[in-house]
Amino acid sequence: MAIPDFQSLMLPVLKESAAGEVRISDVVAVLGTKLALTEAELSELLPSGKQTTFANRVNWAKSYLGKAGLITLTKRAYFEISERGRAVLANPPQTINIKFLESFPEFKAFRLAAAESPTTPQAEPTNFKELAPDEVIRSASDELQQSLSAELLAKILASPPDFFERLVVQLLIAMGYGGSAIEAGKALGKSGDGGVDGVIDQDALGLDRIYVQAKRYTDNKVSSGEIRDFFGSLDRFKANKGLFVTTSTFSPAAKETADMLSKRIVLIDGILLTRLMIRFDIGCRVEEVVYIKKLDEDFFD
Repeated sequence: MAIPDFQSLMLPVLKESAAGEVRISDVVAVLGTKLALTEAELSELLPSGKQTTFANRVNWAKSYLGKAGLITLTKRAYFEISERGRAVLANPPQTINIKFLESFPEFKAFRLAAAESPTTPQAEPTNFKELAPDEVIRSASDELQQSLSAELLAKILASPPDFFERLVVQLLIAMGYGGSAIEAGKALGKSGDGGVDGVIDQDALGLDRIYVQAKRYTDNKVSSGEIRDFFGSLDRFKANKGLFVTTSTFSPAAKETADMLSKRIVLIDGILLTRLMIRFDIGCRVEEVVYIKKLDEDFFD
C-alpha cells in the first residue's frame, strides 16, 4: 500500500496512545507494522535525507492532535492521550482529519492565527490547484511557521519564569541590540528588581539602555494597570524607553495606555515574540532549505 497521508494517520496515532504514555518512535514502528508497509516504504526518505516520509507524517499527525488537545506532550518525544482524546475514542469517528479537528476551539484558533498576519492571505483557497507553484510553497511555509510558533510558545510556557526573562534578553541581543558582546544584555528578574525583568544596552557602548518587562501568561491579558506600573518603574530608573513582552496578549486598554504615555513603550505579544524567535533563530534551527530557481535569460543571451 502507499504511505498514508498525515490526516489518515491521526486516528491510528491517537489509538496508540490510549493505553498511556508512548514514545513517538515506538508509535512509528508499531503503525508501520500494523499498516503492513514494505521495507522500501518504511525507508523512503524526505528530500533532506534526515527523516523517513512515514515518520514525518506520523509526527505531523501527532502535532495536529496536540493542537486540538486530544493528546498531551509529557516530555521530549513522549506523549499521552488526554481526557478529550479519550472522549473521542469512546465514540470514534471513521476518520480524524483537519475538518474534524476544527470542531475544537484550540485547533480552530491555531488555524486562524495565520489569518491575523498581514503577510498571510485572509482567504484560504479550497484547493492547492488554485495557486501558482511558488504560492503553494509559500502557503506551506506559512503553515510550517505557524505550527513552529505554537510549539515554541508551548515550550516557553512549560519552562521556568526566569528562563523566559533570559530568552527575551537573548532575543534582543540576536536582533543586534548592544552590539555583539554577550555582556551587553543581562536578565535581572530578582526580588527588588524595581519592576524590571531585564536591561539591555541599545548601543555597543552602553550610552542608552532599554528596560524589559516580561510576563509569562497563559490566558490572562496584560492590563492597562500593568503598563502604568512598568511606566513607573522606568521613571525610577530614569529610563525613557521600555519593552513589554508577554506570551499572551494585551488588552485594548493596555495598548491605548502605552500609546498615550510620555515614554516609548513597545508591546510584544506571544505571536510576535515567536515570529521574531523564528526570524532570528532563537529556540529553532534550519531543518531544510528549498531553493526556487528560474530560467536565467542572460545566460542564453
